[in-house]
Parts: sequence; structure tokens; C-alpha cells
Amino acid sequence: MPEKPYLQIPIADCGEPLVALPPKDFAFTKPHPYEDLGAPYGNKSPFYVRQGVLSRLVQAQQLLQKLYPGWRIQIFDAYRPIAVQQFMVEYTFGQLLEAKGLTETAIAPDQRQAILEEVYQFWAVPSANPKTPPPHSTGAAVDVTLVNAEDREVDMGSPIDEVSPRSFPDHFARSSDPVEQQYRAHRQLLAQVMLQAGFERHPYEWWHFSYGDQMWVWLRQQKKPDNRAIAIYGGC
Repeated sequence: MPEKPYLQIPIADCGEPLVALPPKDFAFTKPHPYEDLGAPYGNKSPFYVRQGVLSRLVQAQQLLQKLYPGWRIQIFDAYRPIAVQQFMVEYTFGQLLEAKGLTETAIAPDQRQAILEEVYQFWAVPSANPKTPPPHSTGAAVDVTLVNAEDREVDMGSPIDEVSPRSFPDHFARSSDPVEQQYRAHRQLLAQVMLQAGFERHPYEWWHFSYGDQMWVWLRQQKKPDNRAIAIYGGC
């Protein structure tokens, strides 16, 4: 697979610890979807981030609640060990095979390659190389959505982790349908509070935001090409 461009960004890890996301402050998706599938977390928890990421999540939620009192950021997923990343890549590959009516023992090499390209558009390669860690394995990335004051999940128009064009942040941007315009507004609200708190959003996933990792630096460089920052969070 071609290497994603953000993996060229150098890393100088600042040494911040992983810290637990406080359940009293944020909503969590429970049961955790990957744990429920049997993903091998061991003694790790998916609801951990780096200290600086937690500080910015708190800031994002404060911004949200100024606009919509009682609304909260809901954490779908955060820290992900390499073994979990591998598990989910393999699981997603299997799901796509099933959806296409194929089996791994009966697909041609070009079919396998095409499906892997679909998988890796949304999932990072589970690399153990310290120079190319998956974003979630650094403690810098979070998958998030919103819940309203009644504790109901806000409809974003597609579920987290859906492998389809509906996952693209601007998928509904040109729609004139009132319902789809509402999905668009919800995605914009989430992006607004997260970006104002210092995060950057994945170009293909409305739910994925990060701070301090390679992708974060690369996305900022797309806005300001003279930015020569390095990533402050590597694999952990």
C-alpha cells in the first residue's frame, strides 16, 4: 500500500503520560464496540488519551456547552494498541468481503488489493515502526460524536466507522434535503468546537480528530505550508 503522506512527519515524543478520560465529564459509547468484538486490549483501556489531548477535549466541551447547554462530547474510541489496530483492520476486511459476497480463499489478487485500499482509506496501517505509528496508538487521536441535553446521540447522517463516502466530513455539503442539511449542521458544530480547541479533523472521517500526532502536523501544514512543526506524540 502507498504510504500516507503524514507518516513522513518526524516525531519527538514529549513524554506526556496517557491519562484516563473522566466519565463524569464526557459521555462514553458503551459497551465499547471493539472490546465487544473481542479486540485484544489486554490491561489497556480505549478511554485513555495524552494529558494535552484531555485538556483540549475539556476546552472543546466547554465551547460546545456555551452554544448548547447540556450537550456533551461522546467518546466512541481513543487509545488503541497496535494489536487492536491489527484486529480491526482484519475485521473490517472480513466485513467488506462478506458485503461483496466474496471469501478470502476465492478472491483474485487484484480484488484483494482493491478491498485493502478501501480498508486503508479509513484505517491506519497497524505499523509497529516507531516512525510510523497509527494515530490512535499515540494517545493523540479520538473518535467522537455529540449527545444532546436529553443524553441522546445526535444524528450525524452515518455511523462512526462506516466505510463509505457518507463518512467524508463534507458528504452532505451540497444537499438541499432538509434532513441532510441537519446532518451537515451537526458535523459542522462538532468540527467547530474541536478545531477551536486546537484539534484537526481527518479528511475522510467526520468523527476523527487529533492533536499533536503526525496527522495533526500534516493537516496544519496543508493550511500553512511554511509550518515546519514536528509531532509531539509517538507510539505508546
